[in-house]
This record gives sequence, C-alpha cells and structure tokens, in this order.
Amino acid sequence: MIEVTSEHVLLEVDGHVATITLARPEKLNSVTQEMSDALVEVVEWADAADEIRAIVLTGAGERAFCAGSDIRSLDKYATPWEFRNRTDYCDAIRAARKPVIAAVNGYAFGGGLETALSCDIRLASTTASFAAPEIKLGWIGGGGMATFLTTSIGPSNAAVMLMTGDPIDAETAQRWGLVTELVEPAGLVARAQELAATISSRPPIAAETAKANLRAAVNMTQEEALRYERDLQTITFATADADEGRAAFAEKRAGVFHRR
Repeated sequence: MIEVTSEHVLLEVDGHVATITLARPEKLNSVTQEMSDALVEVVEWADAADEIRAIVLTGAGERAFCAGSDIRSLDKYATPWEFRNRTDYCDAIRAARKPVIAAVNGYAFGGGLETALSCDIRLASTTASFAAPEIKLGWIGGGGMATFLTTSIGPSNAAVMLMTGDPIDAETAQRWGLVTELVEPAGLVARAQELAATISSRPPIAAETAKANLRAAVNMTQEEALRYERDLQTITFATADADEGRAAFAEKRAGVFHRR
C-alpha cells in the first residue's frame, strides 16, 4: 500500500477495488498542487498494483465532488508557460489502464468536471451539478473540457455549457448522457464500489482491453477501430484467463482469474 503524501487525498482498498477520495470538503474539494501531486501518485500506484482491478474516485462530503483547481493557488506560477507545463491530475486519470468510476456527489465544476470526464464511467448523486465556469473568469478549461464534453453530450449541449458557464443539474446530465446513473446521496459511493467490484470480478486483462477498445472506438476511423478490435480480441483470446473463462463456462462454475 502506498503512503499518501497529502492529508487531503485518501485511499481505501477493499478487495480488488481502490477508492480515492478528494478530502478538502471545506473548500469544496478544490485541488491544490500538493493534492494534484498526491492524486497522480495514488492513481499511478493503483494502476500498477496487481491487486487493484478497478478504481473509484469521489469527493468528501455531500456538497462537492470537486470544484476544480484552487484558484488562489494558480497565482504561484511565475509565467503562463510554467502554468502550461504543470503536472495535470486529469492526465494521470486518463492514462490509467484500469477502469475508473467517478462517484459525483455534488459540484463537479471546472477541473472537477474535467476530472469526472477523465473517468470511464460516471455515476452521480441526485443532488450533483456540473459546470464549465471558466468563461466567467476570462479563460477556458485546459484539461480536455471541450473534446470530452463534445464526445459525451454532443456539440450543441457542450457549446451551451462552455459558452455560458452555467451549471446543469443531475437529471439534465443524465438526459444528455454525461452520467450513466443517478443515486441518492447516501448510497452513491457504495453503488460505485459495487459496480467496481463487479468489473473487478471479470478477467482483468479483458477489462483493461475493453477500455482500450472503447478509446479506439472514439478516436479512430471505423475501419481502423474494427481492425484494432480484432487484434485486441486475438490477444485476449490467447491469455490464461481466457482459457479459465472457457473452462469455467464448460464446468458451470465461477471463473478464477489471475491477470495472466
């Protein structure tokens, strides 16, 4: 188990599921550079650890998932170029091979929305809200806001969020396809962990490959994505876990998978 370097980033491991919590609720879980560095370290550890097969990301308290970067901390950058080349925690989340589930329990604003968009699956509490408010402060998001919003909710809906900066509620987010499922606040993290446990019970190489395949489906042409999918299928078919899956099916028992 990694030793987390920030008191505002918490890590819990239960079975094959790692739950990472942004824990600065008095500041709406806004992210300082210290928190960003710790979040990168924890995500990279979970992605590399053999015992971890799925990751849940959430925020402490009911008010906020994450309100983005702590704006006051942005003044520490000496130049715009230094700001441009800072370590971005969203990059680490997107780089993870393992499935990542966001449990959005309140405000997901600015970098918090980008954090949620960086995850593979998004569940939200019924009281959650989502916004790209940077335009109100004179800038735009830089962590993939436009490309991932457009992919998730379509160009017109993305334009409304990016050009007004106004929030949308949880029901609108689900209707637009930004989140998969709405859960009452008290049960949100448990539901995300339940889903993560289900995914982690599947053959891990296949789950990670499914994630890579989904990325390809979004970023490649259809013909390229079809060829890539066929190659990925061939690779997974040759694993020991696939042998175990076929044997378990034939023997009418649960499979036991070892990521091999």
